[in-house]
Amino acid sequence: MPGDAGGGPHAVVFDLDGVVVDSFAVMRAAFDTAYAEVVGDGPAPFAEYSRHLGRYFPDIMRIMGLPLEMEEPFVRESYRLADRVTLFPGVVDLLDELRRRGLRLAVATGKSGPRARSLLDTLGVLDRFAYVIGSDEVARPKPAPDIVRRALELLEVAPDRALMIGDAVTDLASAHGAGVTAVAALWGECHEAELLAAYPDAVVRHPAELLDLCPALGPFTDALTE
Repeated sequence: MPGDAGGGPHAVVFDLDGVVVDSFAVMRAAFDTAYAEVVGDGPAPFAEYSRHLGRYFPDIMRIMGLPLEMEEPFVRESYRLADRVTLFPGVVDLLDELRRRGLRLAVATGKSGPRARSLLDTLGVLDRFAYVIGSDEVARPKPAPDIVRRALELLEVAPDRALMIGDAVTDLASAHGAGVTAVAALWGECHEAELLAAYPDAVVRHPAELLDLCPALGPFTDALTE
């Protein structure tokens, strides 16, 4: 747990959607379009889709029994509507302060790596993260621990010196499996009861509250995203 002997965490691994970026409306629009193009008429089951957020899109399609062909129009529309995605208030200040305190930062997302990096670049915050890892860049996406373990490997940080913060049960499961402190973020459109039932090690309701878990380590040497 953070704050024990040794100075607390050395790194924070972030989920992307619902934690760093507010993309819920764009995801809904992209999902509705993809469903209409591939499946046809009728209401798109976005409420069910949203309960699986954090997973890789093809995995969600398999779970829901929907055609994998929905991925192409979903990704196309996500890129087209990317300018509607915003950063959550307080996130930039949080990232800058964590870096000032000497922590290394990474993103481990259900998105593909190229799409995640493109979005963060568009929003002007890609350089805040040492690494941005997508679900297509590991053998097993969330809820498996692979993507968090990969982040720790790249960051050269031990599991007991890292936090993973996410807004979905899959994020917490991935964090627990990797042996890192699992932090639930409640400032987005998350399913709070389900998150709390997944036994997070800590809960934060505003980005700035994460700083309470991350004491300063000393001077920070930047590592730009590869």
